[in-house]
Amino acid sequence: MEQEVIRVLIVDDIAETRENLRRLLQFERGVEVVGEAGSAGEAIRRVGELKPDVVIMDINLPDRTGLEATEEIRRRFPATQVIILSVQDERDYMRRAMKAGAYDYLVKPPPIDELLSVVRSAGAEAHKERQRLTDVATSSSVALGTGPGTLGKVIVIYGPRGGVGRTFIASNLAFALQAPDTAIVLVDAKLQFGDLAMFTDVQPRHTMADLLDADTLDRELLNEVLLPTSADRVRLLASPLAPEEAERFTPEFLRQIFELLKQMADYVVVDTSCMLDLGTLTALESADLILMPLIADLPALRNARLAMHVLIGSGLDPEKWVLVLNRYHKRSALSADRIANYFKLRSILTIPEDDKVLASINKGQPLTLRQRNSPAARSIFQLARVVRERVWQTED
Repeated sequence: MEQEVIRVLIVDDIAETRENLRRLLQFERGVEVVGEAGSAGEAIRRVGELKPDVVIMDINLPDRTGLEATEEIRRRFPATQVIILSVQDERDYMRRAMKAGAYDYLVKPPPIDELLSVVRSAGAEAHKERQRLTDVATSSSVALGTGPGTLGKVIVIYGPRGGVGRTFIASNLAFALQAPDTAIVLVDAKLQFGDLAMFTDVQPRHTMADLLDADTLDRELLNEVLLPTSADRVRLLASPLAPEEAERFTPEFLRQIFELLKQMADYVVVDTSCMLDLGTLTALESADLILMPLIADLPALRNARLAMHVLIGSGLDPEKWVLVLNRYHKRSALSADRIANYFKLRSILTIPEDDKVLASINKGQPLTLRQRNSPAARSIFQLARVVRERVWQTED
C-alpha cells in the first residue's frame, strides 16, 4: 500500500533556519514541506489554509510564543501535530510544551535522524487522528440523514441532586460529539446560577438575557449571542449573569429558543439545575434524550428514582432516559449491576473516578478536548457514541 505523504509546515522567524529545515526534509521520501511561516499569527493562518499534518515550530516568535501558537493550533485543528524546537534544553520548557499540546520537544539544532523520526511519528499520529475525526463525522452524518429540513437533537443532562456531575458531563459531552460538519450548541439552562461558561473557559460577553428585549427572536439574532469555545464546532448559549433575570423568562420563550437551536445545530446539549425550575422543566419537555447522572450512594439513587417516577408520570417518555453512574469505583459497595437492577435496567453507563477531572474543571479545559486518553474522557467518548445511536435511531 502506498505510504500517505506527511505534510509539513515550518515556522521560524529566521528565513535561513526555515530554509535549512526545508533542505533537510525536501528529499525525504513520504515527507512534503507545504509551506513556511515567520510568525505565530501567520502560522495559525497557514495551518487553516494548508491543513498540514505536522508543524515544526520554533518556541520564540516575534508576535506570540510558539507555545501560545501551539495551544491555539491544537485547539482549532486537533489532528495537526506540533513539534517544538528550542535552544533551551530544560525540563521546564519541555513540560510547558507538552502542556500546550505539543507532540514533541527537540533541542536546536536537532540531529537529522531524530528530527525525521519524530516527524514520521507525528505524521502517523496526525493521520490516525484525522481518520478518527472522519469516522466520527461519517457515522454521525449517516445517522443524521443530513439534508434540508433535518432538525438537530436536544440532549438534556438532568439530575435531582447537586454534585453528581451534570455540568462536567454536559461540557465534556459537547466536545466529545464534535466532528467536521457537525454543529453543536451548549445551553446553560440554569437561569440563575449557571456555570457552563466557567467550565469551558468562555468569557460571557453575551448571554441568553440579551434575547429578552428583542422585538423578534430569530436565528440571526440567536446566532449573535452564541459564544465561541475552544472548538470551532461548539458554541455556548450562556445563562444570565444576574440571577434576577431568570424571572423574566417564560416557558414559551425558552421553547422558541430550543426550536430555533434545533434548526441551527446537529446537537443541542443542555445543562440544567437539580431543581425542577422553569429552565429545567422546559428543557426536559424539549428533550430527545435525557441523561441522568448518578453517584453510588443510596440517598442520591433514591432521589433519582423518585424524580424519574414523577417526571415519567407527568408525561415524559420513559424511553428517553439514559442513566450515567459518575465517579464510579469498581470496588464500590454498590456495583453498577446492582444499581441498574434498582432502576429495573439491564445495564447502566459508567464514568470512572479520575484525578484529572478537578484540574480540568478549574482550568476550564474539558477532558474530551485536552486529555482525551484519560479514563473519564474515554468513558464520555463512549457515552457520545451511545447518544448518537439513541437519538438518530428514532429516525429509522
